[in-house]
Amino acid sequence: MNPRLIGPGRGFQRAFSAPATPLSSEAEVALFAPIQADSLLMDTRHLVPFVVTCAVLAAACGSDPDPVVDQPHEPSPNTTESAPEGEPNPDPDGGADAEAESDAAEEPSTLPGGAESIFPEHRLVGFSGGRSPAFGRLDADDLDGAADALDEMLADYEVDGRTALPVYELIAVIAHNSATSSGLYRTIEPDEVIEDYLRAAREHGALLLLNIQPGRSSFLDDVELLEEWLLEPDVGLALDPEWAVGDGEVPGRTYGSTTGEELDDVAAYVSDLVAEHDLPEKVIVFHQVHPSVVRDEADLGDHPGVVLVKSVDGIGAQADKEATWDRIVPSTPDHVHAGFKLFFEEDARHGPLMTPEQVLALDPLPEYVLYE
Repeated sequence: MNPRLIGPGRGFQRAFSAPATPLSSEAEVALFAPIQADSLLMDTRHLVPFVVTCAVLAAACGSDPDPVVDQPHEPSPNTTESAPEGEPNPDPDGGADAEAESDAAEEPSTLPGGAESIFPEHRLVGFSGGRSPAFGRLDADDLDGAADALDEMLADYEVDGRTALPVYELIAVIAHNSATSSGLYRTIEPDEVIEDYLRAAREHGALLLLNIQPGRSSFLDDVELLEEWLLEPDVGLALDPEWAVGDGEVPGRTYGSTTGEELDDVAAYVSDLVAEHDLPEKVIVFHQVHPSVVRDEADLGDHPGVVLVKSVDGIGAQADKEATWDRIVPSTPDHVHAGFKLFFEEDARHGPLMTPEQVLALDPLPEYVLYE
């Protein structure tokens, strides 16, 4: 099989997976016929342990008719429990008005570095991650180390005169393979986690993007729940449609998708926030590995104050990634900027990781480069 995992939130699967025998061709056809019929060959070697482990976790929940599957990690001792989905998280300190006022005084009113706009002066270069190390290099336990590693890469993406703007893409809404308390098969990270990542991003002059894997929820519903963060001038969004499933479908078992209209609803909502609150431009990234993942992309319109980016997320050797790029980029609307994703581990299994020089040789030129 050609290299391919189940979705762009590869960390979710890695947290549940170990080497295993690939599924038989018959099983692959049964599970992924819609994708394979559209000429995408998928490597499902991670699916068997993923499903088996999910079944074990479900059994461990006992008789609870609607078990909550926590994030695939052990929370650190100072991590608080999330409030019920859609409700504010309580202040673990019981409220510290003076500290809050001090923090508010330090909040920026512009993008990192005092910028008011993203393109064409910048190129976004980022790491993805979250509380589980399996989510990517942006590990909650070593944000400073990740920041230093990212900073060392920035100069390689400035050779064409653009300034590289660092990006932290935090997986803030996490899809699960078993029903959560809301029945939406996803959980939202506590405020404390997002605060920690935003604080780190500001310390290192980075833009924070909140990645949403919506499960059975909708992108717009989850964006509305994160609105307080989007009112910050240096916080944007990253949408992961491979984890957007319908009623009766399960993330990780069903290959998710979205539509241009759904993405447009999010862009319009964010555009209104920018206008109402006099905010600088907001970045909205949507990840895509195959044309079927975003249907009717032409319905995604151009909205004032919103910078749209399509990140092409193919996995494999350079030739495989370039083939995915060539397959997905042509459908991109003129007002959507090109992005490209690299995977430190998965790509390296099939050959050397593409260099910045090779990435910048792609046509069109990537304006967002993300590493997981």
